[in-house]
Amino acid sequence: MSILTESAETFLHQYLNNASPTGFESEGQKRWIEYIRPYVDEIGLDSYGTAYGVINPGKDYRVVIEGHADEISWFVNYISDSGYLYVVRNGGSDHTIAPSKRVNIHGEKGIVRGVFGWPAIHTRRGDDAKLQPKLENIFIDIGAKDKEEVLEMGVHVGSVITYPDELEVMNDRYYCGRALDNRLGGFCIAQVARLLREREIELPYSLYIVNAVQEEVGLRGAQMITERIKPHVAIVTDVTHDTNTPMLDKKKVGDVKAGDGPSVTTAPAVHNKLLKLIIAAAKENDIKFQREASSRATGTDTDAFAYSNGGVPSALISLPLKYMHTTVEMAAKSDVEGVIELILQSLVRIEDGMSFNYFEV
Repeated sequence: MSILTESAETFLHQYLNNASPTGFESEGQKRWIEYIRPYVDEIGLDSYGTAYGVINPGKDYRVVIEGHADEISWFVNYISDSGYLYVVRNGGSDHTIAPSKRVNIHGEKGIVRGVFGWPAIHTRRGDDAKLQPKLENIFIDIGAKDKEEVLEMGVHVGSVITYPDELEVMNDRYYCGRALDNRLGGFCIAQVARLLREREIELPYSLYIVNAVQEEVGLRGAQMITERIKPHVAIVTDVTHDTNTPMLDKKKVGDVKAGDGPSVTTAPAVHNKLLKLIIAAAKENDIKFQREASSRATGTDTDAFAYSNGGVPSALISLPLKYMHTTVEMAAKSDVEGVIELILQSLVRIEDGMSFNYFEV
């Protein structure tokens, strides 16, 4: 039976189509909590909105599986006298894709529709022929006649801006849309919770299923929640780049391809023994996987968990993604299933009180 059941995919569409920008993740977190509630014994929430479910609460040994809930977005930074909005990033939003995109501005009176405008090609001649989108020149038009009308519409400096693009399935093979980074991670760990219950798998330790906030601005949610949980082991899932798309140099960015299975990373923050356990789980269960390396930080919540609480053995299982930080991110459905199964089978191999020391002294 497929991991991606009809009810699971219904949840995925509802979850992905809901805006959860960094710092404003509450609506998405509510949906995520309601989905996992039947599969866990406890629900928790911290002050900034990181949500988690617990299976077997109260055990001395604590294991975390984690994804992050937030998506990149924009903030209104300046409103011109003529009613145009200028922006700053909330997370790693790509200014080069902004022109001609429709947006939702989340104002005090509800959502206001707008567009990132751009000069017509006919007007870009002479010195303007090479005009390119820059953070300082992109702007949003909401059809207002002046700044006063913008304010009357409930839009102000600090209003958050998201893209309205919704999830679709392409060729019955790929998920495509905005915010797959890393709402698909939250989806995957929720499915692990579901499968543990449906397959009647008993774990000998407390399992925390964590959907963290504010990863896109520096791993902040993970930094906070690891201090609360104080885990003994952490398995993090996030997205990684499909490097087989055009214009990428594999010698620089590695060789990972969507459809060829989840990727496991070697990096200073990734604990060698835990990585070996995960690879063994993949091989034993015939789960196709790929490898990549990070020379310093992984750039994911793995770093926050690994270097917390005196050091937490941590590992990263990644979902190959095309066109990261755009509104047309693409991930293979087969890889999503692979991530879910690999996390689950890795959990089965972890024993209560398991030591990840390199050697005994």
